[in-house]
Amino acid sequence: MAGFTHLDSQGNLFMVDVGGKPATERIAIAKAEVVFPEEIYPKVISQDIPKGDFLACAKVAGILGAKKTSELIPLCHPLPISKVDLNFRFIPERYVLEIEGMVKTVGQTGVEMEALTAVSIAALTVYDMCKALDKRIKITNIRLVYKTGGKSGEVVLEEQPGKEDF
Repeated sequence: MAGFTHLDSQGNLFMVDVGGKPATERIAIAKAEVVFPEEIYPKVISQDIPKGDFLACAKVAGILGAKKTSELIPLCHPLPISKVDLNFRFIPERYVLEIEGMVKTVGQTGVEMEALTAVSIAALTVYDMCKALDKRIKITNIRLVYKTGGKSGEVVLEEQPGKEDF
């Protein structure tokens, strides 16, 4: 198991120097799930929400979240993001809205944190837009499902990471 990359030999935090790494195309895909109480799920699917188009609002919020990741996560590098996109998929048998986010850059470090931040902020926005219907809405299963680029190359963490959807 690799050591912590943000700690020196004395245990002090530092920002990793990526200056000597080659710039490569890097892509990361993350997912999050918003679980709704069964009683309100029909309103969610029909997008009959008092605050309006919650999916459009969540998409914009997720994009902004990806762009501001280095301001939110202390040791993340600010990156020249070339693309951010989010997709939403209703899973009626589980009363779930799945959020999938993809972030792309050409750079010296990956965009995993940006993808994870994008889906997290999008999920929080869905909660905010829908909470008037029911406070029991849950945000769950935030995870990285795919990444490529850099030293580790392609890493597939789920069978269907959805990379063809972007």
